[in-house]
Amino acid sequence: MLFLSMSATDQDFREEFKPLHIPAHYNAGDSEQDKIIYALAQLQQATSDEVATELAKHDPTISLTEYQDKAASVLNILFGKGLIKGINVNGSIKYNLSKITHANDGTIDPELLAPGLD
Repeated sequence: MLFLSMSATDQDFREEFKPLHIPAHYNAGDSEQDKIIYALAQLQQATSDEVATELAKHDPTISLTEYQDKAASVLNILFGKGLIKGINVNGSIKYNLSKITHANDGTIDPELLAPGLD
């Protein structure tokens, strides 16, 4: 559960819950959060261990265990804030960025519209 102090300003709130920036490319100089978000975006939906494995492909100098700890922590915080989505699959949370991955085909069935919306 996430609690903010009553003295938090609107600006503090906006900073805490601003939309995620999803990096287009892996950059070793990015923050840990940006690297983890990049890896999750590449996988589309993944557990924290799967994200850690993806990160290890980009920087093998850090141990997989360290990546697993960082990914689990960051993804859990972002999930708790509601900035990413997740579903429980066999006791593990599979995280995703709620991205639309299929284009709308542009067709509707007018018979399915509620009365007055046509």
